Amino acid sequence: MFNSFYRQKRILITGHTGFKGTWLSLLLLRLGARVIGFALDPPSIPSNFEVCNLESAITHIYGDVRNLEQLHGVFKKYEPEFVFHLAAQPLVRLSYAEPRMTYETNVMGTVNVFEAVRQARSVRVVLNITSDKCYENREWVWGYRENEPLGGYDPYSNSKACSELVTSAYRNSFFNHQDYSRHGVALASARAGNVIGGGDWGTDRLIPDCIRSILKNEPVKIRNPMAIRPWQHVLEPLCGYLMLGQKLYQEGPRFAQAWNFGPYDFDAKPVEWVVQRICALWGENASYAIDQGAHPHEAGYLKLNCAKARAELDWQPRWNLDSALEKIVEWTRAYQKGKDVREVCLKQIDEYLQAVRSG
Repeated sequence: MFNSFYRQKRILITGHTGFKGTWLSLLLLRLGARVIGFALDPPSIPSNFEVCNLESAITHIYGDVRNLEQLHGVFKKYEPEFVFHLAAQPLVRLSYAEPRMTYETNVMGTVNVFEAVRQARSVRVVLNITSDKCYENREWVWGYRENEPLGGYDPYSNSKACSELVTSAYRNSFFNHQDYSRHGVALASARAGNVIGGGDWGTDRLIPDCIRSILKNEPVKIRNPMAIRPWQHVLEPLCGYLMLGQKLYQEGPRFAQAWNFGPYDFDAKPVEWVVQRICALWGENASYAIDQGAHPHEAGYLKLNCAKARAELDWQPRWNLDSALEKIVEWTRAYQKGKDVREVCLKQIDEYLQAVRSG
């Protein structure tokens, strides 16, 4: 997969200091790409970005996607061929406390990135990473397809639906497939499920909450034990993004659409199941308890239909949920013992790529 396609390609990642952004940067470095990162400081202490010493391996730029002038300068100086837009306010609960900031970042930040692309001459591929929560969630037992209505109950989810609408409007108005020979830009969006993996220290996220509690020898507190999510290791959608990026570069507007990347149905598990499995893998008396307090609304049931990606991109999940949880425990054990976790990440990347190549 990929062969030497990404070697020496100039790739701009917004939000590269976040959990997914760090893993995407490491994956692209493994594939030989030239990575330019544009982001605020890491969103947590510790962070995978810092413990992997990623700043020394890429072009790291401190910046805010709400600053259009700065974005213009970055595009002019570094002339990226690919833009993977991950910068966002990514938390449902924080969006209740900071709705204005959430919309400014997730909606106007996306507009600013697209405006910078419009002024650039180097960009061939733009992929806007949104969320499975962009759909109007009706608590269906089947997965949402890319043509289902957008919505979003809370400010975060709704802002991601808005970001999808912005993507569609810019694709129609400025990067239309009928005018591709003039502008040369293929713009797509990607909607992933609940990504998990080593090095996630985010606030109000299940796996980081588990790890923090376990490392402190405290019971894990869970808010919504029966909530079902499409859990997947972070490398699953990231490889999907790169497969899509290659198609967009080579075949242009035919793939300039919205795409879902999620696990198989049997890996959509309740929160309590995931926590029980993490505790069992960790051992050492790891335990959990149900938090009976009042919490903001979160969706109870959410799955994605990824048939389009499987049929048209030949993408499919390679690691089941058990494997993903085992990789998280492996990473955390290494971190706990002071080992080089960047090497752990690269080892897991190599293992994943080998799984893809072997089928």
